[in-house]
Amino acid sequence: MNLKLFDSKTQDLRVFEPLRAGEVGIYLCGPTVQSSPHLGHLRSALVYEQLRRWLEAKKLRVRLIRNVTDIDDKVLENSKTNQEDWWALAYRIELEFNSAYRALKIQPPSYEPRATANIKEMLELIEALIARGFAYRADDGSANVYFAASKWKDYGELTNQKQEDLVDAEESDLRGKADKRDFALWKAAKDSEPETASWDSDFGRGRPGWHIECSAMSVKYLGESFDIHGGGLDLRFPHHENELAQSRAAGHSFANFWLHNGLVNVSGQKMSKSLGNSVLVSDVLTESNALALRYYLGSANYRSVLDFNEGVLEEAESAIERISSFMQRARRRLEETKFWVDPATVSSVFPDKFNEAMDDDMNLPAALAVLHESVRAGNTGLDEEQLQAAYDAYLNVYAMVSVLDINPEDIFWQQSGSASEAMEALDGLVTSLISQRNQARENKDFATSDLIRDQLKAVGVVLEDSSDQTHWSLSG
Repeated sequence: MNLKLFDSKTQDLRVFEPLRAGEVGIYLCGPTVQSSPHLGHLRSALVYEQLRRWLEAKKLRVRLIRNVTDIDDKVLENSKTNQEDWWALAYRIELEFNSAYRALKIQPPSYEPRATANIKEMLELIEALIARGFAYRADDGSANVYFAASKWKDYGELTNQKQEDLVDAEESDLRGKADKRDFALWKAAKDSEPETASWDSDFGRGRPGWHIECSAMSVKYLGESFDIHGGGLDLRFPHHENELAQSRAAGHSFANFWLHNGLVNVSGQKMSKSLGNSVLVSDVLTESNALALRYYLGSANYRSVLDFNEGVLEEAESAIERISSFMQRARRRLEETKFWVDPATVSSVFPDKFNEAMDDDMNLPAALAVLHESVRAGNTGLDEEQLQAAYDAYLNVYAMVSVLDINPEDIFWQQSGSASEAMEALDGLVTSLISQRNQARENKDFATSDLIRDQLKAVGVVLEDSSDQTHWSLSG
């Protein structure tokens, strides 16, 4: 394996080697289904799907688990505000997330467990932590159970913080805690909350704390040790730090690598509800720009901040258009020649520089630069009638856009709305004008022929005359 990934725990690039030969286990913290998805949610899901697809291109079997947190303080708060059953709100929002994932062709995970379906496993893990001396029942007689942070000497190892600084403000008001750093494993039911939002336990009726959910579900579906734990940078503390502490305290090796994707800013500002600048998926996603949105969200290094501003989707659409224009042009010129072999029947051929970029901590900007270099090389090959070189470039491009799942020739994107319809309309119009130009040339009316060519060129359509036909493509 040449793949190197940046481990957030060790804070350095490490060579990735699967714990089990030929297999990779990834746990991704999925959404808390409290409100509609925003661009940050989609970016996080896409980052780990890109990683999954690259690992699969290396012939590894990937098991990706992405959970759904469907019981949580905020789910209950928002359902009360909306005057909606909490479970109905959670399911409705989950469907919104799934719809957004599908629109961007983000592969479903291998499995998507819900927190509410794994209460038994969470209670078993809590009992194990109590038995090992790392958790305790609240001293006020309530059903609250806490993790004893001070007893786990490595608490803070993920975020490299001092123990005294590791206080979760959201849990500071919980009753019966021995130490302000301790966090809830089980929360006692409240009279103000619906009875359906709590479960029976030996500690009393209540519901799980946020952090215990992922520790229990990751072990259930991936085992006590697995390869990669991923999630957004905002989850490092308290969520991932607490996950790591309780899982290790329970005797589990847990994740071998920790990956954290950067957040999405809006015009240079952090996206947040308090600033009123959250960009919901529903605000920007249309059938016609889904491919461009996928391209944009996957175009930066996954660890960097991605800035959403006016013009970014237009830039992405232009990039996709350049790729599509070359691929269409190459097909038209090459399909009836001896150089053409259906790319779907050929093993993926990635340029060395693309391999190097993807293996360098999933360096997507460098990988996309190689893609566009190949597009330019292919166009040059077609310009100079170097057809073997043009086909080789096409094969490279096909392989790269396929592994990134941004192939504009994929029927999924072709069927996704007005963009493909516009291209069909444009093709019909240009083909008609080419026919008129060819007739003018037969009639030796070169003034009309040149006029049609120049008019098309002025709007970005370039014509190429071969011995038996005329091809067109979009410039750029």
